[in-house]
Amino acid sequence: MAKLESTMKNMVLSLTLVALVASGLLGGVYALTKEPIDQTTKNDKDKAIKAVLPDKDALVGEAEEITLDGYAEPFVIYPATKNGELVGAAIETYDNNGYGGKIKVMVGLKIDGEVSDYSILETAETPGLGAKAEEWFRAKGNIKGKNPAKDKFTTTKDGGDIDAITASTITSRAFLTSVQKAYDAFMKYQNK
Repeated sequence: MAKLESTMKNMVLSLTLVALVASGLLGGVYALTKEPIDQTTKNDKDKAIKAVLPDKDALVGEAEEITLDGYAEPFVIYPATKNGELVGAAIETYDNNGYGGKIKVMVGLKIDGEVSDYSILETAETPGLGAKAEEWFRAKGNIKGKNPAKDKFTTTKDGGDIDAITASTITSRAFLTSVQKAYDAFMKYQNK
């Protein structure tokens, strides 16, 4: 094959062709992987809802979005009922102020607001530090059984009742804020 002359026209045509082929390949890969990724995300969320519910035999109702002042995105409440009575909920909550950005958490609350369990859905925190928030708050800074109405859901460094992750105070603050906002959204849901 003969080598093309190096002119502006030939360079633009070559770059355009390469860009079209690359974008076509990227579009194809996206189309192939979008549905499996979406299904995996949905399955993970469904598992998290079941895992954090205060009563594992409770039925999960229709999701309801609750908005709180100062937050652009709504918080999602998955009410849990047993024998027709509300026993608690799983709340999809978040805080945008983690060290790595947004922290998304599924929090289970009993009817009175006591934390039954939680599961971190999404985080971009530093591996080895903030990324270990889920384990930390189960072991050292245990929040299960605590109630944001009675306990200060801030770090001890900020005058609260919960120990922060060593060398990861920003992540700890964001995590605890997300749990507090889950409580606030659930109380708003109950009082509507």
